[in-house]
Amino acid sequence: MYKGKYVFAQLIENIHYYQFNKLVEKYHGHKYVKKFSCWNQLLAMLFGQLTHRESLRDTINCLNSQGGKIYNLGFSSIINRSTLAEVNEKRSWKIYRDLANILIVQKLENYT
Repeated sequence: MYKGKYVFAQLIENIHYYQFNKLVEKYHGHKYVKKFSCWNQLLAMLFGQLTHRESLRDTINCLNSQGGKIYNLGFSSIINRSTLAEVNEKRSWKIYRDLANILIVQKLENYT
């Protein structure tokens, strides 16, 4: 049996956790929701995007069907759809915009 990292975990390695936390602090990302971190929100939304999920319900059902693998994907616990919907509504989208800009710049620097 293969013992390496999942492809999703390998993709997430390109995002520097320190830089992401600086953006969360800048936009007060942990202001409203205590248990569900911005990092888990990012992972859930990336998972949904990369696996072509059509809705939050579809994303959460797919994630939670992974069972014991969810920890290996980078999540700290099982996710509720209502929690994800709430954080998507309350947290600033600017965190993720700035993260995307950082990743684009990093990618461009790698090509030069």
